[in-house]
Amino acid sequence: MAKVQITQIRSTIGRPAVQKATIKALGLAKINRSVEKELTPQIAGMIAKVTHLVEVKAL
Repeated sequence: MAKVQITQIRSTIGRPAVQKATIKALGLAKINRSVEKELTPQIAGMIAKVTHLVEVKAL
């Protein structure tokens, strides 16, 4: 599987609880923090739900 770097670029303040939970499940918590994940269908779906809050780069 391909790896991606996911960086949180916007705050979760005022966002629905589902989006906050998705950010937490991705391993993010603060702006400008990054994590590397394998691009599985599950991770791709999570990214799709919060595209406006994160930035994704292929590795």
